[in-house]
Amino acid sequence: MAIFKGAGVALVTPMKENLEVDYDKLDEILEEQIAGKTDAIIICGTTGESATMTEKEHVDVIKFAIERVNHRIPVIAGTGSNCTRTAIELSVEAAEAGADGLLLVTPYYNKATQNGLIAHYTQVAEAAKIPSILYNVPSRTGCAIQPQTVAKLVKDVEYIVGVKEASGNISNVAKIMHLCDGKIDLYSGNDDQIVPLLSLGGIGVISVLSNVAPTYVHDMIYEFFDGNVEKSCRMQLDAIPLVDALFCEVNPIPVKAAMNMQGKGVGSLRGPLTEMEPQNKEVLRKAMMEFGIL
Repeated sequence: MAIFKGAGVALVTPMKENLEVDYDKLDEILEEQIAGKTDAIIICGTTGESATMTEKEHVDVIKFAIERVNHRIPVIAGTGSNCTRTAIELSVEAAEAGADGLLLVTPYYNKATQNGLIAHYTQVAEAAKIPSILYNVPSRTGCAIQPQTVAKLVKDVEYIVGVKEASGNISNVAKIMHLCDGKIDLYSGNDDQIVPLLSLGGIGVISVLSNVAPTYVHDMIYEFFDGNVEKSCRMQLDAIPLVDALFCEVNPIPVKAAMNMQGKGVGSLRGPLTEMEPQNKEVLRKAMMEFGIL
């Protein structure tokens, strides 16, 4: 059984003025997401600025989300690392705290071989012993997990059940589904490719767009599931200008700016990320107004 089906939000981490985690605000946006029909919370992923968190902060934020959500929808913890030992420690702590699943990014900077990825993922998943989703985002990590490697891991490792595909390579996604004979939970990692991946057998998305339009993303997916493919496709195409604006600078710079424009008060970003450039912010503001969320 899949960890979740539908729209999972890659949640931002709100910050105070001193750049400490704003737990009161985190509580608010968790409630807003649940009310907005989001199907799962993905906490401490790329969008959550996990790369700038201490290990203690990382674990504390995961535990907070699990406690506040309290089984209403699944909580998936981003616990990947470029250090296998660190990934194991974070994953075991998340599992013990009650996470419903893990999101495990490919080891960044080290650029492991495919055999190295197999060893890394096998050790992490078997230590944590909860459902785990591989996260393929070579544009950020410099390390791609090949379709054959995905298929081997899903076949050989009990707890590896899915893949978040953010490579943008539709041909590779099709190859993954072919090699796995469809027996893998496929999630889009790109908001501009949700419907295309659903057409290949995907069951949802791990979405940045859901931070600002959770109901829309949920409905787009369930229109597809309900057989209203043309409407789902139209929703996908209508969202493209906003998605482009949300990625006109490196994520999560634009999405935090967008949420602040909406009055959500999620604060600033930890370095080396900086505030959005004024000209890009105006592009984002216009896209949000045209989309009807501002």
